[in-house]
Amino acid sequence: MEILQYGFMQRALLAGVVVGILCPLIGIFIVLRRMSLIGDSLSHIALSGVAAGILTGVYPLTMALIFSIFAALGIEKLRKNYREYVELSIAIILSAGIGLAVVLISLSKSLNVDLFGYLFGSITAVMPADIWVILVLGLFIILIVKFLYKELFYISFDEISAKLAGVPVNYINLLFIVLVASTITLSMRIVGILLVSSLMIIPVATSLQIAKSFKHVIFYSIVFAEISVISGIIISFYLELASGGTIVIISVLILLLVLFIKKINKNRLKRKVENGYS
Repeated sequence: MEILQYGFMQRALLAGVVVGILCPLIGIFIVLRRMSLIGDSLSHIALSGVAAGILTGVYPLTMALIFSIFAALGIEKLRKNYREYVELSIAIILSAGIGLAVVLISLSKSLNVDLFGYLFGSITAVMPADIWVILVLGLFIILIVKFLYKELFYISFDEISAKLAGVPVNYINLLFIVLVASTITLSMRIVGILLVSSLMIIPVATSLQIAKSFKHVIFYSIVFAEISVISGIIISFYLELASGGTIVIISVLILLLVLFIKKINKNRLKRKVENGYS
């Protein structure tokens, strides 16, 4: 294919494949825990990290990862203090992230151009150094989820029962929140900081409409995410669009298509039942 002749497209597609696995893989546990807004919260903190990295001359992904991990640990700490109002911990960090990002961005007008690719995703923004970070950390996250799959599954459905069963809930919660922060940081080059949470949630929401088991949800989520990411990158290349927005729009279209097909099948089944009784 013509697009594979370009080095930046090879890097974008490779990074996109990894991101297409990571986002729904982590997103399914986020949805089950009813913490869908955590992606938005940590993404704004990641934006602060990127701005701080550009201002100080430090590798932006490194600063974004550091900021996101500390914010994730802050959310977990606040979640314990507000057990009956878990969403407050996310809202507090979200507000802090927006405020800090605005302050750091306002310190330099030159940041506006540099931040555009981070905000909305860009296929040309994935550098060779980014690829190594995405591949190494991405593989690490996948292995951890595979190793702790049963514990994460148990905690997501019933945290109290998991604790009574001897599962180290506090330790795994801390580790999981760090994985969420890492996934957001790795994905922002392709999807964009403002849109990365959408890729973590929408494919999962789509798969929940058709999956018949938890493993099916994971499988379909990854399939839908990969379709969205790969087709979004290709379309954004030919039409010169922001990759993040294109990917998210395709994800939404897939969700609407699944809902439409499901409704048609439901109406068809209903007519069969009515004809059977008549």
